[in-house]
Amino acid sequence: MKGLKALPFLAALIGVLASTQAWAAGRSEPWQIWLQEPMSATAERVYSFNLLLFWIEFAIVVFVMVLMAIIILRFNAKKNPVPSKTTHNTLLEVVWTAVPILILAAIGYPSLKNLYFADHTEAAEMTLKVTGHQWYWSYNYPDHGDFEYDSLLVPAEDLEEGQPRLLTVDEKVVLPVDTNVRLLLTSTDVIHNWAVPSLGLKLDTTPGRTNETWVRINQPGTYYGQCSELCGVNHGFMPIQIEAVSKDDFKAWVEQAKEQYAKRDDGVLTAKAAPVR
Repeated sequence: MKGLKALPFLAALIGVLASTQAWAAGRSEPWQIWLQEPMSATAERVYSFNLLLFWIEFAIVVFVMVLMAIIILRFNAKKNPVPSKTTHNTLLEVVWTAVPILILAAIGYPSLKNLYFADHTEAAEMTLKVTGHQWYWSYNYPDHGDFEYDSLLVPAEDLEEGQPRLLTVDEKVVLPVDTNVRLLLTSTDVIHNWAVPSLGLKLDTTPGRTNETWVRINQPGTYYGQCSELCGVNHGFMPIQIEAVSKDDFKAWVEQAKEQYAKRDDGVLTAKAAPVR
């Protein structure tokens, strides 16, 4: 049992050693082959489920390789000049039918649990509405004055030191930590997909439809994502940047944002986003 408990640790260690640097919360590092560090309740479940799949796949590969080795060594033409003419084995046929069914059940049950867990929250403390456009995002805070703003990619030539290319935006999403945030997603034109791997978020924004998911961010930080649905020629230029802050800092930001994002009577924004402290 002690050996089995160590397996997830060994798998995680392999992922860390395979990257050029240790995990950085919010985005992948060059050559990283493991998942990003999970920073939400949903992401933690996705991470654990991925470990389960890893070991199931590992066991299947080992079993098949051992079986092939036995066949090659024991049943080659040299050792078996007269091959067996057996055509049926009831027990074997039952086993190779039942075992895959059990494996699929072992995968399907936690998979469905995770899907239902990520679907929506019954105890939402706030709502963020996300709207996809060709090719940028709009964010609306209906519970905090109903202000709204657009978020666009920062061109490579305008990046400051330390800002990642194709992931940095001019206006970040600002969310509080330790808060159940309901996410409502839609689109004005084509299907986009709002995906932030480290937070376990990935859901389509569909024209004429509002999809729902939720997130509870574990700790302050910057988390990056991108549109994950091929939506046109500039599909690769729709990054997502979330700034997770303390609840007090979020309240202070909201008060600034209400003024900064104030709308005229015609609905046009009068200013850009309030800065995050």
